[in-house]
Order: sequence, then structure tokens, then C-alpha cells
Amino acid sequence: MTELWRKTAREMVDFLARGEVRPVEAVEAAAQRIEATNGAVNAMVTLCVERAMDAASRLETQGHPAQPGPGYLYGLPISVKDLNHVAGVRCTEGSPIYADRISTESDLLVQTLEANGAIVIGKSNTPEFGAGANTFNEVFGSTRNPWDTRMNCGGSSGGAAVNLATGQTWLATGSDLGGSLRIPGAFCSIVGFRPSPGRCPRGTSASLMLFDDMAVVGPMARNVGDVALMLDAMVGQYARDPISLPVPNEAFQVAATAARPPRRIGWSATLGIAPVEPEVASICAAAAQSFANLGAVVEEACPDFSGASEMFHTLRGVSFVAAHRAHMAEHRDLLKPEVIWNYEHGASLSALDIAEAKRTRGRIHGNMCSFFESYDLLVTPTVMTPPFPAETRYLDEVAGVKFSNYVDWLMHTFVITPTGCPAVSLPCGFTKDGLPVGLQLVAPPRGEAALLSAAAAFEANCRLEWHTPIDPRVN
Repeated sequence: MTELWRKTAREMVDFLARGEVRPVEAVEAAAQRIEATNGAVNAMVTLCVERAMDAASRLETQGHPAQPGPGYLYGLPISVKDLNHVAGVRCTEGSPIYADRISTESDLLVQTLEANGAIVIGKSNTPEFGAGANTFNEVFGSTRNPWDTRMNCGGSSGGAAVNLATGQTWLATGSDLGGSLRIPGAFCSIVGFRPSPGRCPRGTSASLMLFDDMAVVGPMARNVGDVALMLDAMVGQYARDPISLPVPNEAFQVAATAARPPRRIGWSATLGIAPVEPEVASICAAAAQSFANLGAVVEEACPDFSGASEMFHTLRGVSFVAAHRAHMAEHRDLLKPEVIWNYEHGASLSALDIAEAKRTRGRIHGNMCSFFESYDLLVTPTVMTPPFPAETRYLDEVAGVKFSNYVDWLMHTFVITPTGCPAVSLPCGFTKDGLPVGLQLVAPPRGEAALLSAAAAFEANCRLEWHTPIDPRVN
């Protein structure tokens, strides 16, 4: 078969399961596409083709399980974000501190995927330690948006999103604290899915904060059905990840296939607290209103998010102190300014500040639960702005509102994180300049199945003329 990179992940898995494509051929196809496109976008920063070919040969020799689970991938190549360890492969976390580190053990995330028939072909680029929504670092440089290579691809899972948008891989892992799965999904016109905390096991990179329930790992793909497939391949409960959840009784692919629209959604362009560029608001409002074509009631409504921004900054600051104390003590000169700012903000907090943030988090969680007694989904823009030039590290102003830090332009996603609710960014349109815009859907806690079903219904009704994968558009 030619141009396998154009196929969906589910099509590829079907080919592999039936023996119409061999795992070695799938690896070769991915490697060829990476070679053809990566020079323009710099998304796949560490290749491990030899390791992937060895894994493919083993699968062809040993065969597959007699009764594979619903997320079994039959030798499909994937990319892994360069925050996660893959045994025998370089893992830099985008930092000069770890520029030459080779992982000795794979994270639980990677172990789970490989046990389910995934083959890791390479590592995707990330900003240093995943800090920020512009994917650049001092080790590998900047990853470019394939829709316009002058632009930011989002972050921190920006390399993964570009892997998918250009056809380098069919599935990719990402992680999300402030929106790192959702933001690059919006900027690259692919699907970025933030699951509930514990839904997907994490790994050694989370070892300092094993009980943290804000940072998650999750699936990225070009469409909702493929995201559901990958989520089924990622779930699992392990003692080494104390918040990990059992495998659900019904596969997430069943929910995605059902494509049941919500009955009632609350739409908000601003969440009551966030500025938004008018063109983005208009595109997303029209996309939200399209749920009415599916029989849903669409109303302007959202929970009370007052205090959410301050609360998130406090809890994020605490996590940076836990993760980077040794880095600050031993390698401060190698850290980018944004990491230092986050650390110093966290170190300046008092016990009263942290206690107040926890109280605010509890109040907002209660507000979300009350909201979902009346609505099936909360729908918002994913990002308040379209992609912007890659040389701009972050935005300090949007729609006339000035920000005091490098994170606040991500408000639409990061205020959702502490609620524990699953969320997804879906492609929903393009600006007049041809840049992607994403729509964020948020479901009740542990509501991944309903979220995937609603997302699939929206996707089927969306009728976008643009789709991925694409050849990079070099401007």
C-alpha cells in the first residue's frame, strides 16, 4: 500500500491485525514520512528506528496475544513526548541539564502502550520541563506549526501534535497540566484529550509527586475515534501510580462509535474571567451552536470560576518547587526564565496561601458539579487566540487585557484542570488567515465515555473542509 501515513490509526490497526500491513512496513512508512517532513517542522527530535524495527520483528516472529484487549495496536508506530522515559532512548525533557541522558527504564505509560502492541518510533519535542505553550528549548530548538511554519504550534505537547498533523505518526502521547494536550490540539487542528486524573498511568517522571492529581498523561490523534482507541491502549491500574484507576468495563471506543450528542450544553466564550479574540469567539460560538443541529439545547452558561486563576498559579507554583528544587540549586544557569519564575513564585507562597488555594479549588469543584446537574457539557474556546509567530515566547496581552506572567493567556484550559473534569479540544474551524481554532468540551468528573460520544457526534456534524494529515506549509 502507498501513503499509509494518510490512513487513520483505526484503519492501520485493522490492516495490521489482518496481516495486510506488517509492523516492519508500518515502521518503514512512518520513518519515511518523518524524513520527508521533519526538516520543515522539527517535531520528532529523537528517532529510535532501530529499536522500533527490533520491536516490529519480534511482534512478527512471536505473534500477538490470543485474546488482545480492545486497545491492542498490533504494531502501530507512535511517538512519545520527550518528558517520558523510553528504555534505551534519549530523554532530555527539553533541558540542557539532561541533554545527553539515556533512559534505563520506560515509564508505566510506555510500558502499558508497548504491552498493548504499540511501537515507539521516536520522541516528540517539548518546551523545557513542559513549561509553556510554545514548543522550543535550548536542546532542539523550535517546533513549527505545519499550517504555517512561521507560527507557534502550541505546547507543551507541541511536537506530538505536529507529528500527527503531518502524518509522521498515527497516535502520540501527550501530557497536560495547564492545557498541554488541548492547546497544541487547537493550534494544529488535531484532537487533544485530557482524561480524568488517574485514568492513564504515569511514570518515573512523576516520581516526586506521585499523589499529584493535576498533571495527567493522555492520548492525541487526528480524530475522535482514534483518540478513543489510544485511550483504551493507555488505561491501567498500577501500585506504582497510586492514583491510577482500574480499566473500565466497557471500551471507550464503544462510546465514541455510539456518537450520542448531549441534550443540553452550556456555552461560554469567556468563562466569566478570560479575554478572547473576537474572531476566535465567533468561530467557536458558531461551532457550539452546531450542537443544536443534533437536537441539543445550547445556552450561554458556565460555573462561577472566580478565584480560579490565582488558585491555579498557587498550586502550579507548589508543584514547581517540588519538581525543580535540585535543578534550581545545582543548575539555575541552565534553566529558562519561565521555569525560574514559576519556582520562585512557588517558593514565596505561605501555608495560608496554599490553604486558601485548596479551599478555592474545593469551591470551584462544587460549582462544576452543580453546573453538571443541569448541563451535559461545558463548551468554550480552547485558546483565547489563534497561533502566533513562533519567535514570540508567550503572549502578554490579548483583546486589550494585559497579563503579568507567561501563563495567563492559557486561562481557558488551566482553570478546568483543578476541577478534575475530563476535557477535549476538537478542530472547529480556521481564521481568515487559515490558522486553526479549537473548541473545548468539558464533561463531568470521570465522564470520559460521555465526552467521547459527544465529541464524535460533533465531529460527524462539523463538515470541515480542512483535515489532517497535511504537508507542512512553509511560509
